[in-house]
Amino acid sequence: MPSIKNKTLLITGGTGSFGTAVLNRFLHTDHFSEIRIFSRDEKKQDDMRNRYKNDKIKYYIGDVRDYSSVEPATRGVDYIFHAAALKQVPSCEFFPMQAVKTNVEGTQNVIRAASSNKVRKVICLSTDKAAYPINAMGISKAMMEKVAVAEARNQTETVVCLTRYGNVMASRGSVIPLFLSQIQKGEAITVTDPKMSRFFMSLEDAVDLVLFAFENANPGDLFVNKAPAGSIGDLAQALIELTGKEVPIKIIGTRHGEKLYETLCTREEMLKAEDMGDFYRIPADNRDLNYAKYFSEGDRDISKVQDYHSHNAHQEDVNGLKKLISGLPLIRREIFGEQIDYCAE
Repeated sequence: MPSIKNKTLLITGGTGSFGTAVLNRFLHTDHFSEIRIFSRDEKKQDDMRNRYKNDKIKYYIGDVRDYSSVEPATRGVDYIFHAAALKQVPSCEFFPMQAVKTNVEGTQNVIRAASSNKVRKVICLSTDKAAYPINAMGISKAMMEKVAVAEARNQTETVVCLTRYGNVMASRGSVIPLFLSQIQKGEAITVTDPKMSRFFMSLEDAVDLVLFAFENANPGDLFVNKAPAGSIGDLAQALIELTGKEVPIKIIGTRHGEKLYETLCTREEMLKAEDMGDFYRIPADNRDLNYAKYFSEGDRDISKVQDYHSHNAHQEDVNGLKKLISGLPLIRREIFGEQIDYCAE
C-alpha cells in the first residue's frame, strides 16, 4: 500500500480476531494515523485498550444496526473494513431475523453512512456460505453481498467492494478449538462427517485478501482467494498426531444447515471470474432494468464451467494439514507451549 499514508481506517466488528490482525499489521506503520474500532462490546474494547495502550487506536461503542451510531464513527474516515456480522450457523438458524438485521441492514447502514461522509472505499467481508446458501447465516450474507453491489452502483465518491473467504482456522466456534479441547480432556473427537471438506485459511490470509481488494477493486467487485482445502476427518487425525494423544473419533452426523463441501465461487460467477494469480476477481453485474436484454443476450454454455469448491480445490492430506495448522497461534500455544497472545474471533 505504498500510496496510503496517514489516513484514517475504521474497522466495524473491530474487537474480533480480524480487527486484531489488522491492528498488528498496521499499528506501527505510517499508512494509518488513526485506526477506529467500532463494536458493541465494551468489555472487548476495554481489553483491547489495555492490551495495546496506543493513542493511534480510537474506540467507538455502537451497533451497525443503528445508523445513528454508525454515522458519527465514519466522519473523517478514509477507508472502512466492514467485518461486523453474526457468523455462527446454529444461532443464525434459530434467530434468522437477527442475522438479517446485523448482516443485511447493518451493511446498508455502514455503506450509506460512508457515502454520506465521503469515505473513499468500503470493503465488506463475506463468507463462502453465501455461495449457494442453504442456511440462514449464508442467506443473510448472500443478501449482504447483493446489498453491497446494489449500493456500489449508486456511489460516485465511495468505492464499495467485497471479499469472500472460507473458514478462518481456530476462530471462535470453529472445529479446531473444539477438537483440541476434546483431545486435551481425553474425550472422543465429535466429527459430523469425516468426508466433509472445508477451505482452510489463516487470519493473515484473510487480511491479505482484504488488502488485495483494497488495492485492486473496482465498484462492486468481489474478491476470492484460492485457499487450500481438506477433509474434516483428516483434520481431526492431524490434531491427534500433533498432540501425540490417542483419542477415538466419534461420527455424530451432519448438523442441520451444514454442507458436505463449501463453495467459494459459483459456476455462474466463474463464467466471468478474472484469474489474478492467488485470487479471483468477480466483477459486478451492472446490467440495468431493461429486462428485454435478459431474453436476447445470454452467456456461453454454463454446463462447461465448474464452481470452485472445497471438493475440487487442492486437497491437503493429514501431513499437509499438520503443516498448515502448526503455525496457528492457538496450536503454538496449546501444543508447543509457546508464550504467545491469542485472541479467537
